[in-house]
Amino acid sequence: MYRIIVEGLELYAYHGVRESERREGQVFLLDFELEADMSAACENDELGDTVNYSKVIDCAAAVFCARPYKLIERAAQTTADAVLAEFTRVRRLTLRVHKPDAPVGHVVSDIIFELKIERNRERNHE
Repeated sequence: MYRIIVEGLELYAYHGVRESERREGQVFLLDFELEADMSAACENDELGDTVNYSKVIDCAAAVFCARPYKLIERAAQTTADAVLAEFTRVRRLTLRVHKPDAPVGHVVSDIIFELKIERNRERNHE
């Protein structure tokens, strides 16, 4: 199993329980860990035999920013589901959503929601 890690995808979105968060928006950071069998790509040097992380980033950004959610849990699940649906080669996905400016009334360096999904697939292809 091989792993691709994308850290710190910065997105501006309108998620939050407070109306002001959904109206004004804020910065979120997304980290992905994608696990897939990419042994063929290691052997033949063909993009079609790997998970194209540029396309994963495009997919995640489009879905995460498509609409406001009250909970980052929902935004994360929707984003992860879209990535897994589009990139069938991915067997395991870990998505961390950072909300560093969460209005919690105290000074914190970050709030992170982590979602781990494992899919058992008979055939793996992108």
